[in-house]
This record gives sequence, structure tokens and C-alpha cells, in this order.
Amino acid sequence: MPQLLRIRITGSDDDLRAVADLLQSLEGIEHVEEVADLMPRMDDEDSSSAGLSDDIGPGTHELEVEAPNEYTAGRVRAAVEELAYRLGLMAEFIDDED
Repeated sequence: MPQLLRIRITGSDDDLRAVADLLQSLEGIEHVEEVADLMPRMDDEDSSSAGLSDDIGPGTHELEVEAPNEYTAGRVRAAVEELAYRLGLMAEFIDDED
């Protein structure tokens, strides 16, 4: 049964490309796509950081990956976790089943 995984990456554009390239190299993975962030990021007018640039730190990106089965989904998780550790980036697997 196909598995749809959503992965939130906190890192640079180069980090995102490295993760996407890794995923596309895994056997059985045919669909890897960056999805748009649909949550607007709005400053609170009363905040001490209102109006400040938010591009100082690493960016947040979200990838959608389709794995053909649970075994391959597990390989995706393990590969992404290892690469995240090696590159020093944050990778979070998002569970939409709320």
C-alpha cells in the first residue's frame, strides 16, 4: 500500500537539494516534491520583533514523498535521519492523521 510522507526540513536551500537528491536515488521512490507552505507568517504588531527580517536563520521547507510500501517508507526515514545528522539540519516527519 503506497505511503505518503511529509518531511519538514529546517536548513538551507542546499540542504533541501541534498535531501531531495538522496530521496530520488532510493529504489522505489518516484515522487519527491517540495510543497508550498500554506501557513501565512504574520508579525504581531505589538511584538518587539515586528518588521524584522526573518531570513537570518535557516529556511523551512516541506517535502512530499511517495513510497510504494511501508518497508520503503522506513528506508526513507532512516536515510533522511542519517543525512540530517551528517549535515546538521533538522528533519521532522509530519503526521497528518489528527
